[in-house]
Amino acid sequence: MVIPGESSRGLSLTTKMEKLKQLALKIGKNAKNASSQMHLVKTFEKNSVLKKIASSIQKNKRKIIEGNLLDLKNAKISRRDSAFLDRLEITNQSIIDMCNGLEQIASLPDPIGTISNLKEQPSGIKVGNMNVPIGVILMIYESRPNVTVDAAALALKTGNSIILRGGSESLNSNVVLHTIIFNTLKNCGLPEQSVQLTATKDRNLITELLLLDKYIDLVIPRGGKSLIKRISDKSHIQVIKHLDGICHVYIDEFADKKRASDITINSKTQRLGTCNTLETLLVNKNIARKVLPKIFKLLLAKGIEIRVCKLTKQILTEKDFFALNKIKIATVKDWSTEYLDAILSVRTVEGIDEAISHIHKYGSSHTECIVTENHDNAMNFLRRVDSSSVMVNTSTRFADGFQYGMGAEIGISTNKLHARGPVGLEGLTTKKWIVLSDGQVRY
Repeated sequence: MVIPGESSRGLSLTTKMEKLKQLALKIGKNAKNASSQMHLVKTFEKNSVLKKIASSIQKNKRKIIEGNLLDLKNAKISRRDSAFLDRLEITNQSIIDMCNGLEQIASLPDPIGTISNLKEQPSGIKVGNMNVPIGVILMIYESRPNVTVDAAALALKTGNSIILRGGSESLNSNVVLHTIIFNTLKNCGLPEQSVQLTATKDRNLITELLLLDKYIDLVIPRGGKSLIKRISDKSHIQVIKHLDGICHVYIDEFADKKRASDITINSKTQRLGTCNTLETLLVNKNIARKVLPKIFKLLLAKGIEIRVCKLTKQILTEKDFFALNKIKIATVKDWSTEYLDAILSVRTVEGIDEAISHIHKYGSSHTECIVTENHDNAMNFLRRVDSSSVMVNTSTRFADGFQYGMGAEIGISTNKLHARGPVGLEGLTTKKWIVLSDGQVRY
């Protein structure tokens, strides 16, 4: 259900905070109660409701886009940048992707109740693990209204209940999408409060929710670095997070030149405002003269601002690059910046060791790629680069739950525990020990 905000007009600060505290408690209790009911829902029921949500989204496409247009209008009035608007916008393709994600999640095996590692012990008991829901998840996110659908779908499939706290900038879109989900759950006889949306814009509600470790089991923030750090600092509950998406492509000296160009351009320009977009290009000095002029020409044609190290600028000067005046010198800050914009930093390195060292120093453990035809270098890169996704000869834009066959993702985690990389169905489960016996007792 949509949890409405409380009007603060005429209320003292103490009264207002008490009302928010009571609202948070109500949300937490509703979610905990729904979570216990979700244990009774069978796999075919979960799959059926996901497919019906997809059908309803398609039928209500006009309402969704109308709500989204209101959000886009407000965002433009607030002078939000193009990358923000790109994340906020719902297009016909966005709706197709939402529906495809729901259908794919419905088609995936249900991880709940799966038994693994069952082994008989000398005493005669059999000990193993069973996959179970985490319980109650609090999802806090900015701008992307598709997260409302992805997060709800993954939570429903894994038998969790979820509290959705989207950003105020996407409130109209989120309310329309959540209404579709709520009505579908109600019509199918599933716990309606297994998916709740908080519609208040007051950030103090988040603070109150983060204190409810008795009712909420996991917090997943998805948005800018400042949001995620603020949530992590204030939460009394375990947090799955990623702070940055500073993604790298390293062009090895044994790279195929066309592949190097295609992968770089796609990684950077296919979509600018996503966490898996390329931010820093690293190029082996032995191939830099052969690949950089063409890559830079293509980047400039697509409106990308290029910031380079001194060695890269020197190489371009030697090659008499036609647009040298458009190339800027990078600062140390550039290597550790997630632009989410039409800017790319480029560094020429001595070899694979320096490339890996640069990634370790400035990277954010999100996604890195090596372009090479040398198997040993590829395996070396895969082993040594400590990021949640490490790739060979492909675009960083593939670091995505849908592209990984998960149907959707609830976020991309750079944690090492509990989940890492795109968090799909498995990431929203935990394990408990189970013991099977024929009446054995311990002596």
